Amino acid sequence: MALTVAVQMDHISRINIAGDSTFAIMLEGQRRGHRLHHLTPDRVSLENGRVTAAIEAVEVRDKKGDHFTLSAPERRDLSEMDVVLLRQDPPFDMAYIANTHLLERLGPKTLVVNDPVHVRNAPEKVFVTYFPDLMPPTVITRDPGEIRAFRKEHGDIIVKPLNGNGGAGIFRLAAGDQNLNALLEMFASAFREPYVIQRYIPAVRQGDKRIILVDGEAVGAINRVPSDEETRSNLHVGGRAEPAELTTRDREICARLGPELRARGFVFVGIDVIGDYLTEINVTSPTGIRELRRFGGADAAALIWDAIEGKVGQ
Repeated sequence: MALTVAVQMDHISRINIAGDSTFAIMLEGQRRGHRLHHLTPDRVSLENGRVTAAIEAVEVRDKKGDHFTLSAPERRDLSEMDVVLLRQDPPFDMAYIANTHLLERLGPKTLVVNDPVHVRNAPEKVFVTYFPDLMPPTVITRDPGEIRAFRKEHGDIIVKPLNGNGGAGIFRLAAGDQNLNALLEMFASAFREPYVIQRYIPAVRQGDKRIILVDGEAVGAINRVPSDEETRSNLHVGGRAEPAELTTRDREICARLGPELRARGFVFVGIDVIGDYLTEINVTSPTGIRELRRFGGADAAALIWDAIEGKVGQ
């Protein structure tokens, strides 16, 4: 079944193909004979009920420095696509939210992955709070009094922006650190939304596990270990990727999440687990596919296409 597919992403010229999950998905889609098209979210328009975009046919190659060829752009009605992949990176800001409103208007014949309505309603650091018993102690607020009370109770804390990504803006304040007031002043000037305050989990020194789920089923994991100079384990900021096995606790967490992810149309999800705690549910543009495959794990890109083809076939 050859599908017509539009991949909405950050411009393909700017990606690092060695670790880019979107690129892995495109390679597998091309291998299966699907007709791939490339677009960036700024090219999407809504007029007279029609969602259109300037798109380019794209050919991809797993060759650094020569990884794509684009045709001349052509404005097309996106309802002509069988599938639209919603894959641009956060920040999850008003531009991102506005784009989900436009994609939501596509007709039922076009499958959008992940579902834009539920992506909009499931920011990674908020959606996870539906499962408070799986999380470390957490408060989401911008009230300085609440933050100080939480810090007094838990001592060693993490402060991070609600809609950040890639490890940006994450701070650890160990017990006795005198920078809380200055940090809150900086956050208040930088962010209008609340902040996420969590108890620090020492197990992060052994790694922050990224577990990949496809259509609600765990298919594998990688471990991201912070450098000696860092609290953050994100690969963007120097974390080291290692192979990882799913523990009994990991499987318990995934079993709890699976039905909820399927109900919301989330085909590709990456969750973050530190020790025994679930910390984030990533539904916007999760990563980890290429690292998982590099370590001999499952071919998640193939499993994602199996799920998409099944849904289109239905």
